[in-house]
Amino acid sequence: MNKLKSIKSIGRGKGVKGLKNSFHTSGTKHGSYSVGVTVLVIAVIVVFNLIVGQIPEAYRNLDVSSTKIYDISDTTTELLDSLESDVDMTVLAVRDETDERIRTFLSKYDALSNKINIEWIDPVLHPSALTEYDASEDTIVVSCADTGKTTTVSFDDILVFDEYSYYYYGSMSYTSFDGEGQLTSAVNYVTNDVERTIYQTTGHGEGELSSTITDMLDKNNYLLSETNLLMETAVPEDCDLLLMYAPTADLSEDEAQMLRDYLASGGKIMVIFGETGASELANLSGILTEYGMEPVNGYIADPSRCYQGNYFYIFPELSVSGDMAEGISTQMVLLTYAQGMNLADPERDTISVTDFMSSSDQAYAITEDAQTEGSYAIGATATETVTLSSGEDEDSSDTSADSEESEESEETAESRLTVITAGSLIDQGITDSFSQLENTQLFMNAVTANFEGVQNLSIEAKSLSVEYNTVQHAGLFSMIMIFGIPAVILIAGFAVWFRRRKA
Repeated sequence: MNKLKSIKSIGRGKGVKGLKNSFHTSGTKHGSYSVGVTVLVIAVIVVFNLIVGQIPEAYRNLDVSSTKIYDISDTTTELLDSLESDVDMTVLAVRDETDERIRTFLSKYDALSNKINIEWIDPVLHPSALTEYDASEDTIVVSCADTGKTTTVSFDDILVFDEYSYYYYGSMSYTSFDGEGQLTSAVNYVTNDVERTIYQTTGHGEGELSSTITDMLDKNNYLLSETNLLMETAVPEDCDLLLMYAPTADLSEDEAQMLRDYLASGGKIMVIFGETGASELANLSGILTEYGMEPVNGYIADPSRCYQGNYFYIFPELSVSGDMAEGISTQMVLLTYAQGMNLADPERDTISVTDFMSSSDQAYAITEDAQTEGSYAIGATATETVTLSSGEDEDSSDTSADSEESEESEETAESRLTVITAGSLIDQGITDSFSQLENTQLFMNAVTANFEGVQNLSIEAKSLSVEYNTVQHAGLFSMIMIFGIPAVILIAGFAVWFRRRKA
């Protein structure tokens, strides 16, 4: 019996000692180290997530999309930096159900300025808010208490729905994201008391402005109206800019005189020619010649600055400055079948004419009968400082006092005539197909340059279409990728197989 107990005690002692020894093996040590490292890593990740969670959403969301829909342009940054009044943005939507792209962009926009205040109101929990703000669900109400102005931005205007894809294929998709353009336009509207009216002429077979251009004019808060000068005795008094786009018929002599009188009173006119050139419109051409712009016959071909070998698809040289240079960085504008002008001496010394868009000096004006080499203006501006009298001639005395009062009553204004000889500058087929070009930016700058103290704030929507990295022109590189690399791999594999087979 005692022998049995002693055996048990010895076995018990060896078991405890063996168990202790098992924790001192190299495998156990490595396992303990791995567990410790794992616990430490998990702890670091938890702490890191807690810290990141405290960072505002605007700073922890990185834009890695190819279209950079969250990037904010300098135009918006400069506007928000100059704000003197608070702007309230009330979002009438269920936040958790709102598209993540809209939520992210709003948070980034809110962080740009302490003058921007964004508040979310759930219309399901607070249905009276829709009546209070006189707006529908999924709408942003933008207001400024200092000016008393209010406007709304619908989510549908930010995320543009692809109706074609839905009705024909039954798929839900979006074509573009216009968060910055819509919000910046709304902020500019509610904080700005000045409104500009642009009258577009009719009655001469004018072309129709594309939706891209009208949207950009609207974003800049320009009011676009129409006027038929044949039915008027003068250009409307509230006209800030008279726009004539792609006319196919000439002005009457009375209309031409109206334009001369309008310019003489400090008016602003912008003419964009289409397929019918100025040389074919005698009365309109006469006004241009008076201001130092002589139209030439034919289309401009420029072999040194053409698109993929098509001499009539040209990239003109830009010479812009001041307001005209705002946002112009690539200097790339594409025109098709442009016509040209030669700059000459104006009829009056008070007129100054300069070009801002021209061909190279290796271009040609092509007609059916001739090819005339030279450098041609495609876009030019003529300005003139004119004197405006008060029109008050109650006292016709010749006293010196009356003379001084007459001089003091005179005011001056600057008339401006802008001419672009290529309607393709704002052709939708070009502006929508080549979004990287600056056609629309140059056009909007030319419009805005007519208004003192006004900045071009129209920002184009960003496409949501998928971009593919494809080789567009087959050549040596394509042949190498398609045949060369696979051939090298096959040869190398055969060499390795053959060497191992011999071994």
